[in-house]
Amino acid sequence: MNQYKLLLFDLDGTLLRSDKTISENTLQTLKKCRKNGILTGVSTSRGEQNALSFIRELQPDILIASGGALVKYHGSYIYKAEFSGNETRDIIAAARKICGPDCEITVDTTDSHYWNYKTDPRKLDQSWGDSIYTDFQNFNENSLKICVEIFEDSKAQKLQNLLDNCDCIRFSDGYWYKFTKKSATKENAILEAASVCGIKTEEIMAFGDDYADIGMLKLCGKGIAMGNAINEVRNIADLVIGSNDENGIAEYLSAAIL
Repeated sequence: MNQYKLLLFDLDGTLLRSDKTISENTLQTLKKCRKNGILTGVSTSRGEQNALSFIRELQPDILIASGGALVKYHGSYIYKAEFSGNETRDIIAAARKICGPDCEITVDTTDSHYWNYKTDPRKLDQSWGDSIYTDFQNFNENSLKICVEIFEDSKAQKLQNLLDNCDCIRFSDGYWYKFTKKSATKENAILEAASVCGIKTEEIMAFGDDYADIGMLKLCGKGIAMGNAINEVRNIADLVIGSNDENGIAEYLSAAIL
């Protein structure tokens, strides 16, 4: 197993337990991996601001955030794929035209996370970090990722067809769809990070559980699905391990690497 130079983890449903915490066992196991000279990284659909508490805990060498729209290496930005302010405004307008003026939307920028939920997201998930409420009227900021809640498949497909210059993926735990630049995927972000680190994709071991992780698991040298992963992820993975609530990552790394 010494051919792997980077361990790359999704957050929700993978490193994070259902209560949105990382087990002490997992944290200690990752520390041991780093002491053995293995890089660690986070590859999440969360915006950087929504993952700050976990970033501080994990101290990853690589951060891929907003579904691949932002990449950091040792705390410095090495890649960003942003919508312009006008593009952001047009995407929000298109979502409201197709899904209704009251549809719920979130927007990641480099520095902030904006939302128009009817319920404050921080009341539902204490790990979510600082978020800013806005009605998105006259919103004109550069953005990394825009998410839209869409309950009808036909409307989701219509919006995807209209925004054909975007990468769109649905999250399995609800009716949310993420829109990023066409090039802003986890797998493209991994290629950027690997180039800077001087490693090959076959030297990366990646862990995930949801639709947004499929490309990442296929690309990397070893793609590992959590026991709680959706079937589509389990079917393409090289290996399925214990669930996020069963210390699956810590147990696997302890046995296979440490």
